[in-house]
Amino acid sequence: MSAAPSPPTPDRAPDPALLRRVALSSLLGTVIEYYDFLLYGTMAALAFGPLFFPGDDPLTGTIAAFGTLAAGYVARPLGGAVFGHFGDRLGRRSMLVLTMVLMGVASFLIGVLPTYGTIGVAAPVLLVLFRVVQGLAIGGEWAGATLMVVEHADPRRRGLWSGLMQMGSPLGFLLSTVAVALVSLLPRAAFLEWGWRLPFLFSAVLLAVGLYVRLSVTESPLFRQSAARDGARTGDVPLARVLRRPRTLVLACGVGIGPFALTALISTFMLTYATGIGYTTSQVMTGMVFTSLAGLVAIPLFSALSDRAGRRAVVLGGAAGAVVLAFPVYALVDTKVPALLVAGMVLGQIAQSAMYAPLGPLLSELFGTRVRYTGASLGYQLAALVGGGFTPLLAGGLLADRAGSAPLAVLAVVCGLVTALAIWRTAETRGRDLSEEDPPPPGTTTVPAVGKGAEA
Repeated sequence: MSAAPSPPTPDRAPDPALLRRVALSSLLGTVIEYYDFLLYGTMAALAFGPLFFPGDDPLTGTIAAFGTLAAGYVARPLGGAVFGHFGDRLGRRSMLVLTMVLMGVASFLIGVLPTYGTIGVAAPVLLVLFRVVQGLAIGGEWAGATLMVVEHADPRRRGLWSGLMQMGSPLGFLLSTVAVALVSLLPRAAFLEWGWRLPFLFSAVLLAVGLYVRLSVTESPLFRQSAARDGARTGDVPLARVLRRPRTLVLACGVGIGPFALTALISTFMLTYATGIGYTTSQVMTGMVFTSLAGLVAIPLFSALSDRAGRRAVVLGGAAGAVVLAFPVYALVDTKVPALLVAGMVLGQIAQSAMYAPLGPLLSELFGTRVRYTGASLGYQLAALVGGGFTPLLAGGLLADRAGSAPLAVLAVVCGLVTALAIWRTAETRGRDLSEEDPPPPGTTTVPAVGKGAEA
């Protein structure tokens, strides 16, 4: 009887065809997940206030709708912990299939959900429930999709391949923006009656396509190698191991706060702010389309640049850009000139992309294989909660005080400084050996496992 084939080793050259298929699967999965998740944010600004939280003050209804938006972000770390645990114990692939199904079903159910006028208080309660399911699903999606790419890729090109996968975020946002823009062309009464439902119902089609592609990929070779070596360690709890080294988790979260906050300010909340000072919804939606296109170009470029210049340099440059550009961006928006609105939003997106693009390889390189799904998920999703979930609520409160755009710019500056401080306290991880069981703490300078192009 022939011996069983040995698991792939991390230094073995990746199969180009397999790597392309894995990258495509992760890209499509991320597109679908972010389409569904970000679609909710746009509809919260446009429709959910009067439909699910009716009241005399439209701004109060909008803030309540953003409260349910935050509920999804609160659920994301829990999803990261749950799916991270099983992803580290059972494998990345099965968890990615499950998260996609949960997201697609929750979005479809939002599309058929009766409003407050039909079933009363049960409507917002169910809306929050489905939003929480969305949060749980996306909490497990990002890290799994990222790890499938990073753990298959050549160590010297992790940024490049991760950047291609992370294009799914702006692609999903672009797709959701186009869907909302199309239904927004309907008369206001028709839009509020049934038009807002169509983009959510379209999730069923995206789910079918995504599952077809995702089921065709193989498990991560690094996970298979680690499972074969340490399979007997069934009592090991990944979350407990991550929490034993909280510094790594705290820094991972801190690095992500800036890009998530900036995304919330220049996309989700920009609809509320810009339409409140005189822009039309279509003008703001046009700006959002251009910001998505800017992200599609900037994210893979900055991510690939991190393979050469290092993760720290690229993130720090983006954080500095967020701090320097915050007031100019809002000054452009406050001109009430549509072209300058677009210019301001695109400038903000470029700074956001520089901070966001290296997160995939950076967070993957901070944690060992047996806890990588859990650690990367929690770091990313806690940052999403703080930066993306609470920022629209804070911004809404600031807007309610009629203080103009200055407090919003200050909020962007503060979040950019948080990211700058966190990445400054994190040592360079580019080229680190991902087969290490316990990588050095993030403040420790190490010699990466790859040769040329790696930093000593």
